[in-house]
Amino acid sequence: QVQLVESGGGLVQPGGSLRLSCAASGNIFSFGYMDWYRQAPGKQRELVAGITSGGRTNYADSVKGRFTISGDNAKNTVYLQMNSLKPEDTAVYNCNGEMYLDNMGSTWNGWGQGTQVTVSP
Repeated sequence: QVQLVESGGGLVQPGGSLRLSCAASGNIFSFGYMDWYRQAPGKQRELVAGITSGGRTNYADSVKGRFTISGDNAKNTVYLQMNSLKPEDTAVYNCNGEMYLDNMGSTWNGWGQGTQVTVSP
């Protein structure tokens, strides 16, 4: 069984920074990819950033230049460094990841429990 555990959310003032972590644990053969999503009240879930095992990254236009996603493959952990935070970044942030379970291509895909990020004066 594999699980994703998120941490690092909280309350921060506009212009501040937070770092989110998403750690995968369990019967993992190797890291596949991991994405961060967010959902604000009354809005659709949106993809914020993603990273592959090869280190390729992608970002939503709304966070480019402010957020940085990085990974530690050895720890199966992905970080989302969020700088210059704005009130519109307020949302529940969830990680979604895919891990390889063996060298035959078996995979697991799942979600973390979510962490609240609130940007407010």
